[in-house]
Amino acid sequence: MSEMQIQSVLQQMRALSQSGRIEGARPVETVQAARGSEGQDFAAKLKEAVRSVNDVQQESTAMQTKFELGDANTSLPQVMLAMNRSSIAFEATNQVRNRLLSAYQEVMSMQV
Repeated sequence: MSEMQIQSVLQQMRALSQSGRIEGARPVETVQAARGSEGQDFAAKLKEAVRSVNDVQQESTAMQTKFELGDANTSLPQVMLAMNRSSIAFEATNQVRNRLLSAYQEVMSMQV
C-alpha cells in the first residue's frame, strides 16, 4: 500500500471510531439468564466453549481471506474487529486452561 492509501484507511478508521459505529458489525447479544446445568457435565460445557472459540477463529480467518481477495462487502474495520474478537476469545480460553491446570495440580499435591 502506498502512503496515501494508508493515510486514507487510517482516516476512515478514525471517522468510524468517532461516529461510534462500524458497518456490518453485529449488535452485542443480550445476556441470557443463568440456567441450571442439569444433564450437562463439565466436559460437555468445556467442549462446547472450545468449539465456540474455534468458530470465532474460523470466521476471522474467512473474513481476512475475503478482504485479501478484494471482496467489496468486507471492510478493513470489520476484519480488524473479527481479528480482535478471535484474539480475545483465544486468550480467555488460554487463561481458563491455565487456571484449571493450576487447580488440578493443587488438588493432586494435597495430602490424603
